[in-house]
Amino acid sequence: MNDAAPSPFAEQILPPWRRAVLKVGSSLLAADGGGLTPRFALGLAQFVSANLLAGREVVIVSSGAVAAGRAIVPRAAEAGAAIAARQALAALGQAQLATLWQRFFERPVAQVLLTHDDLRNRRRYLNARATLKELLALGALPVVNENDTVSVDELKLGDNDNLAAIVAALVDADALFIATDIDGLYTADPRRDPRARPVEDVRELSEAVMAMAGGSGSAVGTGGMHTKLQAAAKAGAAGIDTYLFNGRSGEVVRALAQGRLYGTRVHAGRSRIAARKYWLRHAPVEPGAIVVDAGAARALRENGASLLPGGVTAAEGDFRRGDMVEVRMHGGDGMQCIARGISQYSAVDVRRIAGCHSRVIEATLGYNYGGSVVHRDDLVLLP
Repeated sequence: MNDAAPSPFAEQILPPWRRAVLKVGSSLLAADGGGLTPRFALGLAQFVSANLLAGREVVIVSSGAVAAGRAIVPRAAEAGAAIAARQALAALGQAQLATLWQRFFERPVAQVLLTHDDLRNRRRYLNARATLKELLALGALPVVNENDTVSVDELKLGDNDNLAAIVAALVDADALFIATDIDGLYTADPRRDPRARPVEDVRELSEAVMAMAGGSGSAVGTGGMHTKLQAAAKAGAAGIDTYLFNGRSGEVVRALAQGRLYGTRVHAGRSRIAARKYWLRHAPVEPGAIVVDAGAARALRENGASLLPGGVTAAEGDFRRGDMVEVRMHGGDGMQCIARGISQYSAVDVRRIAGCHSRVIEATLGYNYGGSVVHRDDLVLLP
């Protein structure tokens, strides 16, 4: 990795974090002439390993499949190839990309291919989140990429920056690290304007800040600084800070592993927990509700517990798995809404498991989405 010049950005101390997403773009992985190179990936892998050894969790969002495919079938490598040709290159390159990351780690690397549609659909969103969290619990290292072999609009955008922000919210990350091929955000494009100055701390993504971002500076990458700031805005809405840094600088990456940032920090507007609770409180609810007994209501209010099927007495309406619904109980003045949250089961399923112990869910339904009807991370209490 290049250590020739120190970063023009001043040192910042990273806040503590428990789980993070690291986005790595094609410009850091693509070799000259096609294919992939470990040149810069090695240092980033060492950053990941250092944090895993410290007990933290990391999810990698990695571009590079199309670049890898170009080395396998060079004749299809022309820039501007038809979408189908690029999709074929992505299919050829995905295995190469997963292999590149696996070579750096003793723990298993899990390839997870997603599209934005997977994350917009609430049921698929829940399935993706459950899979990623289970992989982390198993000690695996998830490597996420867009499923470029089937997506069209996403492939044309090539925007893994925004995908990384969505994944950060998906896994309840505390930080989003975006490795790029420049030092961070500048007041203008430093490659074209010698008067450009580093912007080390962004408290608000105003129009003036967004105007500082230029286009893509790489022949293999398709996301410029503008998409990185868009991603930071998405992450910030979920209460997640974003850190932009130069993934080509060994000095910068080693410092990052020691909790020191030479780059740009984009602050979230509110804390991650506050952002999540705000969304849960104000997102539209589906018609219907889950009705609970007094014991379950007390456990939710006093113990911060998840809603288990044993405390459920009924399900109203016809909601589906992944829908936002109200949680109600009978009170002195009739039915009272005490909470709202995302149901792990449909109304039909909730009726079948109401009053049952969590351990009999699979025997009753023939499948199991977890032991809770509404997990505490997906639930907010109401006054």
